[in-house]
Amino acid sequence: MDLTPALVGALPKVALHDHLDGGLRAQTVLELSRELGLEVPGTATGDEAQPPDAQSVADWFHTAADSGSLPAYLSTFERTVALMQTAPQLRRIAREFVEDMVADGVVYAETRWAPHQHTGGGLSLDEAVQAVQDGLDEGVAAAEAAGKRIVVGQLLCYLRHLDPTDDLVEIAIARRDSGVVGLDLAGPEEGFPASWFRAQFEAARAAGVRVTIHAGEADGPSSIADALDCGAERLGHGVRLIEDITGGDVESAALGTVAERVHRAQICLEVCPSSNLQTGIATELADHPVDRLHRHGFALALSSDNRLMSRTSTSREMLRVAQTFDWTLADLEHVVLTGLENGFAPAALREALRDEVVLPAFRAVRGAEPDA
Repeated sequence: MDLTPALVGALPKVALHDHLDGGLRAQTVLELSRELGLEVPGTATGDEAQPPDAQSVADWFHTAADSGSLPAYLSTFERTVALMQTAPQLRRIAREFVEDMVADGVVYAETRWAPHQHTGGGLSLDEAVQAVQDGLDEGVAAAEAAGKRIVVGQLLCYLRHLDPTDDLVEIAIARRDSGVVGLDLAGPEEGFPASWFRAQFEAARAAGVRVTIHAGEADGPSSIADALDCGAERLGHGVRLIEDITGGDVESAALGTVAERVHRAQICLEVCPSSNLQTGIATELADHPVDRLHRHGFALALSSDNRLMSRTSTSREMLRVAQTFDWTLADLEHVVLTGLENGFAPAALREALRDEVVLPAFRAVRGAEPDA
């Protein structure tokens, strides 16, 4: 079957790794920047400069993020975070997140963000979390009214370069049944070990809060091991795990200690190929380890990471990988189901999506094949 943009776009998808502050619409950046009197990203100067528009904003973010290093990539977030400091701003952006997920065919999504970065306008951490939840709820309600089905949850991020605190654990515990599905650790990886936050993640896990940790993006297998030691149930990116695998093909490959640990436990890797290229994992997609990890039998899900910075979507990530590595519909189905299985929302919700939405949709596509 030819995996065309239209076919992949119509498939149900799972987005486990999508940053709220990395997925703003360019038009929203333009409008909020003007409302706040902030410089519009991408604004040209000079007598012949044209007024900025959404396209120039989108171009600026993609170019600025296309740096080859994680710290430079992360610097672009200063522009978006500045637009997310009040409840109306957070609510709007969260609502638009759901709208954009639905438009992309996503039926299960987790949006991650760092509340500590969103108190500059006077919001408390809990007020900021509530504002995001209000926007997500509005988006889900609108989708349901339009006959669309989606399950959405929040992941609250600690940032590696900030001091560990217990506040996000407390909020996550209090809001386990009202939209917060887990905790994350994000930010600059190298030099900022996950172990600094071990006490927080152990307390979260003890209270039943789920945990994912960014690791194996800007640092290697030792960082992944550190994340696992802190209780990570999933790994944000995790693609440098390939450095712990020797041998060319699957039959001759040997897994190192960390790779064997991840493989044995089927720890899900939240792989975001386009952003990985921007941060220097590989120079082109054909050299990205996603296909080798998939062929080696690691659990992985494909997501978009930061749709604004990488000018992408979950559909685009799936299509690019499938076309580059000759993946089949069965490969895509496996990745979608893996993502759904490893989501942090209640199992009953995810199982209903699997049985009532995802599996029937893939069966329908297979049934339309000429040889079916």
